[in-house]
Amino acid sequence: MIQIRDLRKSFGSQEVLKGISAEFESGKTSLIMGASGSGKTVLIKCMVGLVQPNSGQVLYDNRDFFSLTHSERKAVRTEIGFLFQGAALFNSMTVEHNVLLPLDMFTNWTKAEKMARVHEVLERVGLENANHKFPSEISGGMAKRVGIARAIVQHPRYLFCDEPNSGLDPGTAGRIDELILELTREYNITTVINTHDMNSVMEIGEAVFFLYEGEKRWQGSKDEIMGSDDEALDKFIFASEFLQDAKQALIKQGGRRA
Repeated sequence: MIQIRDLRKSFGSQEVLKGISAEFESGKTSLIMGASGSGKTVLIKCMVGLVQPNSGQVLYDNRDFFSLTHSERKAVRTEIGFLFQGAALFNSMTVEHNVLLPLDMFTNWTKAEKMARVHEVLERVGLENANHKFPSEISGGMAKRVGIARAIVQHPRYLFCDEPNSGLDPGTAGRIDELILELTREYNITTVINTHDMNSVMEIGEAVFFLYEGEKRWQGSKDEIMGSDDEALDKFIFASEFLQDAKQALIKQGGRRA
């Protein structure tokens, strides 16, 4: 579990995070959503230690991250996997070596142990025949799966995904969502996903947090979100034509207030 308590962050006179508190449970996909400028990217950067908050706490299974020593923080970071928005693969490395990189950097495993783990995770994400391909030789969806394999190669307890469906077609995006959900449940990972994709929210949003202008305006599940009466959330989730149709259907059924 990850807990954040009264997290605040300012850049100069601009307060970006305004006292955010939340809990992210193990074995669940927790989605942080909000429009550009809502603070969701800064929040995730604070949670993983890339940005130092002005005040507040980030607790990894009751370990207060910003109160730990340097070596203790380093130990926590080895338990964190991160899927970057653009997959962030090294073009000069093969798929196999991109996934191998964290093991080379952060473990003392033997070469045989490392390669066995690399092959295991590539097979798990459906890329067992792509080991020797370069990023330029694979599709965007395959690149995201390589990124997922690299994120889980060290058996993380915590997984952060920054806009995992960015740049993908709806079908591929749906398969990436399903894979993240499967891995979260299979390995009992605490998964935190930064997204503005309502399709992802409605498919895998077991816990959903809506940020608006640096504040947590709403939290709940994908099954509860359509019944929210928060005006800012309403505007955000019903921005698409498809969801506008869903809204009107709910209103006709009396499921929402008109």
